[in-house]
Amino acid sequence: QVQLVESGGGLVQAGGSLRLSCAASGRTFSTSAMGWFRQAPGKERVRVAAISSTGGTTYYVDSVKGRFTISRDNAKNTVYLQMNSLKPEDTGVYYCNTNPPIQSYWGQGTQVTVSS
Repeated sequence: QVQLVESGGGLVQAGGSLRLSCAASGRTFSTSAMGWFRQAPGKERVRVAAISSTGGTTYYVDSVKGRFTISRDNAKNTVYLQMNSLKPEDTGVYYCNTNPPIQSYWGQGTQVTVSS
């Protein structure tokens, strides 16, 4: 059974930092592009960052460019999202999944709340 377990969220003041982790199990993800997705309150889930299978190519939505960094450790089957200079509009539940996402792989996500 494939599981993606997100962790590292929390409550932080604007300007602070958090590092999210996504631990994968049930299959190897080393050959899959991966992404981090955010669902803000009352809004649809959107992709905020993605990384190729080797880590050589990354993508960021404009609103997080220069502040967020996606990385991966294929030996650990884990993907990370370093979030700096956080803003209140970064608030939401963060999920990881393959990119493009596979419906059955969605986990519980991790809540990030940024206070002003």
